[in-house]
Amino acid sequence: MEYKEKYKEWLENRFFDEETKRELKKIENDEKEIEDRFYKELEFGTAGLRGVIGSGTNRMNKYTVGKATQGLANFIKKENAGEKGVVIAYDSRNMSKEFSECAALCLNANGIKTYVFENLRPVPELSYAVRKLGTIAGIMITASHNPAKYNGYKVYWEDGAQITYPKDEMIINEVKQIKNYEEIKTIEKKTAIQEGLYNIIGNEIDNSYIEELKKLLQNPEIIKEQRNLSIVYTPLHGTGNIPVQRILKEIGFENINIVSKQEKPDGNFPTVVYPNPEDKKAFELALKLAQEKNAEIILATDPDADRLGVYAKDSQSGEYKAFTGNMSALLMAEYILSQKKEKNTLSQNGVIIKSIVSSNLAKPIAKEYGIKLIEVLTGFKYIGEKIKEFELSNEYTYEFGYEESYGCLVGTHSRDKDAIVAVMILCEAAAYYKKQGLTLWDQMVKIYEKYGYYKEEAISITLEGIDGADKINLIMNNLRQNPPKKFANYEVEKIRDYKTGEITDIKTGNKSNTNLPISNVLYYELNDDAWICIRPSGTEPKIKYYIGVKGVSFKNAQNKLEQLAKEVKNQA
Repeated sequence: MEYKEKYKEWLENRFFDEETKRELKKIENDEKEIEDRFYKELEFGTAGLRGVIGSGTNRMNKYTVGKATQGLANFIKKENAGEKGVVIAYDSRNMSKEFSECAALCLNANGIKTYVFENLRPVPELSYAVRKLGTIAGIMITASHNPAKYNGYKVYWEDGAQITYPKDEMIINEVKQIKNYEEIKTIEKKTAIQEGLYNIIGNEIDNSYIEELKKLLQNPEIIKEQRNLSIVYTPLHGTGNIPVQRILKEIGFENINIVSKQEKPDGNFPTVVYPNPEDKKAFELALKLAQEKNAEIILATDPDADRLGVYAKDSQSGEYKAFTGNMSALLMAEYILSQKKEKNTLSQNGVIIKSIVSSNLAKPIAKEYGIKLIEVLTGFKYIGEKIKEFELSNEYTYEFGYEESYGCLVGTHSRDKDAIVAVMILCEAAAYYKKQGLTLWDQMVKIYEKYGYYKEEAISITLEGIDGADKINLIMNNLRQNPPKKFANYEVEKIRDYKTGEITDIKTGNKSNTNLPISNVLYYELNDDAWICIRPSGTEPKIKYYIGVKGVSFKNAQNKLEQLAKEVKNQA
């Protein structure tokens, strides 16, 4: 079998170091583990690499990172852009620093200059640095919010956004053409530094980035009045700690309480099973501290600080209420747009951009403020791509963009999700509404009362390994071959198949174009403002079901959502 031959090669080839071989020797009697590590190459997809850390072709290690980087280097050289250089950042995960150095030295060996952050930095700062330094690309070593055993490798292009078509496919093809790991070039770090290829960056980018964020405040004077707003924050052992504390203190907040056990970077994430602000369990220590400090807002960022989770106090019950990613994003959108309208700074050609699986509450908000709403595929790179497009065409002015997965972007300093700026804006909003006698939760209720009770849920089903991948393909194929006509009591009115690019009106049979890139995604428009979207995850061994409803009250919306979710889980 091919995977056995690859395993044997890694054990015998002098190219692979002794540490790698020792790790592989330990699994010599574990057939299933050998198969999982070697049955395929860790795929360089449109988001880069992501996988379990370890030895093998299907793992994150210096060889797979080196292969990805050599492919990227080959592409950069074909673009004649090597002299522009590449920025590299990394988060707090295990092996992140080592992988960043591996990537830098590979690029250096190919004659490409690198700018490497002196220590860990968040995703949005890497995105910002690409444009600030005028490099051709950026690399971020991170697995975002995945469990501790994972790490990853994301590639950004010169516009500061993650690579999109056609660049993504061109880079992927270059990586695929590397058939032998011995094609990977490297250089001694000392030599790279002497030749001016390996360059350390840090404070100058930090300072510039923070100043850009401050420009996005709507009511800086309110913060001074409400400087004692009680804030609890946890970086969940990641990169957010220093920039979050810095921006909050510099804009005037004084009552900032950090969850001490989760403050220091630690790739093992010892206090959480899953370092994800979408997971309520990640807030256990923060909620405890919030009770002690009588906090008004609780914030958590994921390891690479591009996602933000939020709790706020309900003034009626005194309880802390969890916000979904849709809720916190749209509260920010309503705050920003309302303040800009009041100050006459709202663009006449303004636009909100959201992913297709994000809340439809954005539709009435956009309508209220007379701006355009545009939908893109899942992946913040598509929002970044639109920002670039509109800057070149001047067709629209970007006002706000978000995804349901706890990521949004205020401003255009970054071209990826930015939890640092989200913290700043949410705390400013909390100060603004506090002056009106409202908590952030109270304001969220007012938004629902104004526009309708939109409620959403994402259901992920993990299917690992070869069998899991086959099952995911079977589910998607079956849905296409046998299109459902109903989900629970809801009728399917339209089917959007982003793989064929067609929208089918079930009643009339008429077909139209999605006008979005090809993707393995199915979206069902249901009656009564409900919807379901199904897609395989691009970064994890999961199939994801997204559902949304609109109700006339919290209870009504919750009942509708539970009914639809039950049907989806039964079918899955």
